[in-house]
Amino acid sequence: MATRVENVGDILRDWRGRRQLSQLDLAGEAQVSTRHLSFVESGRAAPSRDLLLRLAEPLALPLRERNRLLLAGGYAPIYSERSIDEPDMAVARQAVDAVLRGHMPYPALAVDRHWNLVLANEAAGSLLTDVAPTLLDPPVNVLRASLHPGGLAPRIVNLPEWRHHVLTRLRDEAERAGDPVLAALHVELRALPTPASRHPPGRGGRIAVPLILRGADSNQNLSFISTTTVFGSATDVTLAELTLECFYPADNATRLALSPTGERA
Repeated sequence: MATRVENVGDILRDWRGRRQLSQLDLAGEAQVSTRHLSFVESGRAAPSRDLLLRLAEPLALPLRERNRLLLAGGYAPIYSERSIDEPDMAVARQAVDAVLRGHMPYPALAVDRHWNLVLANEAAGSLLTDVAPTLLDPPVNVLRASLHPGGLAPRIVNLPEWRHHVLTRLRDEAERAGDPVLAALHVELRALPTPASRHPPGRGGRIAVPLILRGADSNQNLSFISTTTVFGSATDVTLAELTLECFYPADNATRLALSPTGERA
């Protein structure tokens, strides 16, 4: 079976559509004539590597997609893709480890572009102790493990609210990245059962959507708000796609429950 060869025009039109840019818009941003861009998209003109990289900027292409565009144009990729454990990534790995370790005693984890677990601190790992073993087979998808009935879902007090937040974010990421794996994950997670809403999405009076977990003691809930951190200056595909999710106590009761005994006074 013949493999379909991608072409520059298909990729550019797809991403222009995603970014809602006309040829005129993109040509102006990339400082190229609309006529020449039209020729590039139709295959009547072969773009230079410099032009492809200029077009990638206003389209806000992820590094992986920039490599894809270069390959379609007949050029070698310029952005490396290394494992986080490779020697060349040591500085980045140390930075991630420092964040995760320094965030203790609160949960923090690092995930890849598909929300698969890369690294986690002990506090995050402890939340997964009662998750079904099948959900913990590598690669562990943290969104699946959180919303699945065999995962954290039974412990999430505000599951409908948290589910709405997660699915909205996932849908937006899938559309922005043009990633079919994220789109398929969104469809899968939407189909998971969920109880009737006890906390309607978007309740007023909150500064952020919390993740509220029922603790081992059913009388004690743990409430968190989260922050997302990325490497803004990354030129490696793996590093650019790595996301750190750090959870902070959303109330004083949670802070006291997770703080070392000596800090509770």
